[in-house]
Amino acid sequence: MTAWMTDRRDDPTPCREQDHGRFEITQRDGRARLGRLHTQHGVLETPALLPVVNPNIRTIEPRVMWDKYGIQALITNSYIMWKHDDLRKVAQTDGVHKLLDFPGVIMTDSGTFQSYVYGDVEVGVDEIVAFQRSIGVDIATMLDVFSRPDMTVTEVEHAVRETEARAAQSLKAAENTMLNGPVQGGVFRELRHISAQLMGQHPFSVHPIGGIVPVMEQQRYKEYAKIMMATLPLLPPNRPVHMFGCGHPMLFPMSIALGADLFDSAAYALFARDGRLLTPWGTERIDELVHWPLLMPCVAHITPEEVRRMKPKQREELLAHFNLEVTLAELARCKQAVRDGKIWQLAEQRSHQHPALREAFLWLTTPPTMERNVRPDRFYTDRDAARDRDRDQGMWEDAWDWVVWSQLTPRTGGVLWGGDDTFGRPHIAKARRTLQLRWQPRQETEHVVVFHGIRGPFRERINDVLEWLKTQHDGVQPMILTPLGLVPVSLEDLNPFAHLDAPTWVLRHQPEHDWIRRELTRLGLHSQPFATVDVNGDGMKQRLASALETLGLSHEVHQPISTEQREQARASLRHEQGVDKQCVMLNLDRTSAEHVMKGATFVVNREGRMKNINNADGAHLFSPRLRDGGFSLATAGAHALLEARTEPLPTSLPRTEWWGHGSKGPALVVVNEDAEPFVRKGRNVFHGFVKACDPWLAPGEACIITNEEGSLLGHGVSQCTSTEMATFTKGIAVKTRGGYEG
Repeated sequence: MTAWMTDRRDDPTPCREQDHGRFEITQRDGRARLGRLHTQHGVLETPALLPVVNPNIRTIEPRVMWDKYGIQALITNSYIMWKHDDLRKVAQTDGVHKLLDFPGVIMTDSGTFQSYVYGDVEVGVDEIVAFQRSIGVDIATMLDVFSRPDMTVTEVEHAVRETEARAAQSLKAAENTMLNGPVQGGVFRELRHISAQLMGQHPFSVHPIGGIVPVMEQQRYKEYAKIMMATLPLLPPNRPVHMFGCGHPMLFPMSIALGADLFDSAAYALFARDGRLLTPWGTERIDELVHWPLLMPCVAHITPEEVRRMKPKQREELLAHFNLEVTLAELARCKQAVRDGKIWQLAEQRSHQHPALREAFLWLTTPPTMERNVRPDRFYTDRDAARDRDRDQGMWEDAWDWVVWSQLTPRTGGVLWGGDDTFGRPHIAKARRTLQLRWQPRQETEHVVVFHGIRGPFRERINDVLEWLKTQHDGVQPMILTPLGLVPVSLEDLNPFAHLDAPTWVLRHQPEHDWIRRELTRLGLHSQPFATVDVNGDGMKQRLASALETLGLSHEVHQPISTEQREQARASLRHEQGVDKQCVMLNLDRTSAEHVMKGATFVVNREGRMKNINNADGAHLFSPRLRDGGFSLATAGAHALLEARTEPLPTSLPRTEWWGHGSKGPALVVVNEDAEPFVRKGRNVFHGFVKACDPWLAPGEACIITNEEGSLLGHGVSQCTSTEMATFTKGIAVKTRGGYEG
């Protein structure tokens, strides 16, 4: 027992036999996901770090990794064990877990990386997979063909085709052992596409993204991001993605934000051997330190100077512990960011810590034809400079839609202003697109008044003015100008628009005519004249009068309205809020939303905010949510929306279709007869029990649950896209919010 050992942890419990090899999602933030991979040596929580352990050189003992750090999985090299007779004999006799003294999940590499480093390996395709199976690994790896960034397109295509040609025989040799199916393709987008599609057709358990080590070694992080964006959207989403050879914590936030699930690291040991320390912003040399860049537990009572005086082996071990602790800490930070819905914010913050990482982040979050969401004279200068002009930009739009569509919006919590980076956050893009594609103006809208200058929520500041406008000028559409864009006043509490934590100068920046006109056009107000009103400070009514005069409207803003008129105006504003939130939150067309709201009554709190919307018979339809400006569906509302639906009942589980299904209502999820009685009682819908759904199903959005005859069973909130619904076999597909006994 060494000084690093602590109390021994219990060995893991094998997964249930029927769950072996399955992967489920437990939490998500867009494409970032927390998951569970079921194996014979426990359920591996992802994202996970798999430290690389050389069977001959164990800088940190695997048992220490399990007991001290709670590491659930590691990766070792089966080719090294196969090649050395002494290791091979013990591994085949006692098993790899006993050889390494590690009770958790063990993944093995096949020797592909050795072929990259040393030229070639002499083991056969079937032979190396059969050997991995014989030593009891949890996840084996087929012998793929490595592709380097300096290879020609012909050479890389050969690697892609040869790797896929070996897939079937490798899977046959693996039998019941979970097998990695690596994706190659070098830096060529088209070949990454081909490799992902070809390898995804085979029943692999995990998909490592191969050939990225030399890209990372050269700090070509933009190429790294391009490889991820070219590959991940085409892989089956029910399989973990392993960034093969990525172990530097600096890359974790961006990688996880794009959907990476597994990482492996030899860097913790290799860098320690060289006297280097890993940090989330790069590396530091022990020779140059007076203070620790991060105070980790293993160095809390020792100085860098004292470490330098240690014997080389002792120093190497201590620095390896430091590197491993830093790496695990950054991974934990990423996991919590996913839970908090802030993984892109973390990736954004980390991008400022290294120029190559910043370049990658700007490439990711800046499309080649990006709309200017903010004042063009002030923002996007660095983005314009970073924007690619090469042929690779052709892949950007579809891959970015894959990222944006999966974002949850609205979401709770404030949005921290981060300059022009704010507009690159995918959930901001999702919120803007959803609003612009789904909101529909009233036909009688003739003029627009844009209020600006204060932070949300806005209605308390302009309530009286809105009631006056509704009474005197019903053809005027009031809009709120937020730093994130224009929103109708009926959606003034909607996250993220009303929940932005920004400096005062951002809120009070004078609006620009051209930008407002573009925003109005995106919202369907193409030719209506508009005027702006600064809400900040005294004299707002006089400024409103001037704006109305500009529009050619009467402007007796100090003329009072009667109590009866005020009540009618309030009821009308509440009605419009119910209609507009149905359009944006539930994907209804305005005519259907108006029909559902006909005769509706409202339950209002003491502050005048709507709590519930009931139909003419008093049944609860919807509840506007105060915490995020969203719109919760009740059972009577689900019934009304199902009756209003004009689309046919879905009959299959289609691939996700982005943005092309506006105003078709909330997505339908059709479950089989086994699930029907449980859903009626309000139980969640699990993967494997879904027969069909609409292609516009999106995570975090309300959906309606029916049986195969189209009868209402309940309603809930989708946890996935339709593509994910079609592939996952374990985990929650829909969180049911209400069942319908019928």
